Amino acid sequence: MDKFLATVESVNNSVNGFVWGLPMLVLLVGTGILMTCLTRFFQLSHFKHWIKNTIGGIFKDSHVTAHTGKEDTQISQFQSLCTALAATIGTGNIAGVAAAIASGGPGAIFWMWIVAFFGMMTNFSENVLGIYYRRRNEKNEWCGGAMYYLSDGLGSKKGCKKLGSGLAVLFSLFCILASFGIGNMGQINSIAVNMNSVFGVPFIITGIVLMIFASLVIVGGLKRIAAVTEKLVPFMALIYMVCAIIVCLFHIDQFGAVFTSIIKGAFGMRAVGGGIVGSGVAMAVQFGMKRGVFSNEAGLGSSVMVHSSSNVREPVVQGMWGIFEVFADTIVVCTVTAFAVLSSGLVDLNTGAVISNQVSTALVAEAFSTVFGRFGSAFIAIAIVPFAFSTVLGWSQYGSKAFEYLFGIKMIKFYKIVFVAFIVVGATMDLTLAWDLSDTFNGMMAIPNLVGVVSLSGTVMKITHNYVQRKILNKDVKPMLSALDDIQELHEQELKDKEMLKKAAKETA
Repeated sequence: MDKFLATVESVNNSVNGFVWGLPMLVLLVGTGILMTCLTRFFQLSHFKHWIKNTIGGIFKDSHVTAHTGKEDTQISQFQSLCTALAATIGTGNIAGVAAAIASGGPGAIFWMWIVAFFGMMTNFSENVLGIYYRRRNEKNEWCGGAMYYLSDGLGSKKGCKKLGSGLAVLFSLFCILASFGIGNMGQINSIAVNMNSVFGVPFIITGIVLMIFASLVIVGGLKRIAAVTEKLVPFMALIYMVCAIIVCLFHIDQFGAVFTSIIKGAFGMRAVGGGIVGSGVAMAVQFGMKRGVFSNEAGLGSSVMVHSSSNVREPVVQGMWGIFEVFADTIVVCTVTAFAVLSSGLVDLNTGAVISNQVSTALVAEAFSTVFGRFGSAFIAIAIVPFAFSTVLGWSQYGSKAFEYLFGIKMIKFYKIVFVAFIVVGATMDLTLAWDLSDTFNGMMAIPNLVGVVSLSGTVMKITHNYVQRKILNKDVKPMLSALDDIQELHEQELKDKEMLKKAAKETA
């Protein structure tokens, strides 16, 4: 078994290096820059509007949080956000941030911000396309995601039918693999390691207990997952943020030095851990971007699969929830975590070297311990459970939708059984291998999705412009809500044209 795992790790490291090389990072950030420019910096120019219609709507618009009926297969906008955040707010916000700092130095946080800023519009575009190209399945459930806008969107372009269909299949395969990596084993492993190091709980026991709890929720499908995450996500995020902010406030005198260290580390003015400056910048960029994507998942095309199940009709409205998702996950939660670690004295702000012997989640736990004592370590160990477990629930839905696309709705039960069984595997495997597998599957999943977003960037631009004209500038313009509506209208127009041609031919005769 050890020999097999060593072989898997060796192959994975080679693939991981290829997947997360410079071309991948250029594609990832480049897509965000492209969509930011095409939508005229929507995340900035319409900041007030998207805040008002997302987090602001929770308090003012009952339609945002209203639950759908038992027979209705849709979920509310707020439930779709919570389910998506359940999948994104996980170990990436705790272990991922610590890993970025340990590997890439404080400068990695700057590049995490850059990925998040442009990632907002990548996530926005994915959600716009997801709603626009979604369709109903046999159970009358909405199905949307990269596989549908690849096959129906890219595939509808001249000469691209086979390309669109092929990329849709590849995306679905990579999504299923990613659901076992980032969405299952990586999360469960973090829980098991923390429960063992802090409370001495055996890895196998943690795995079995989590497997039982997960099966009770996952078997119930999207409605049950949404009902759980709707309650779990706001509670866990609030408690964690309050404690993290308290740690930051205790070390507020270090904030100037922390910010300076982040900026200098990002541009090579200060080497990572005293190493070579050039390689330090490369590591800061690479690990900052990798951990940023691992955290907010912008560019993977994952969260769009649950956003597409929302009861909203406007593609741009759900797109704005995508902007808020990245903003909340990375700009808010990850930043607070980073400042808590960097200001606690566990990292040399002059060289970027980690002074502590702890790594990953344990580094964040030690930072919390500087303020809360023993309770700090216990709190992180306990907090990681709902964070990571909710991610497992969210990703089980993503994997289910990808599996449904490939094998049909009747085969989903088989996927759920295997997914739940792999929770025990994740609890007992090597932590490094779990993270490397997650990174590899992330990158492989992102490539076909980003190709789809770039190829359909013109469609996103038109839909966004249409929305701005109607909802912000109050102009009387016909709405662009669904590709199915446009296809139906085109079909009806073609029939009318044929009838007119027939009529004209008869009159000529």
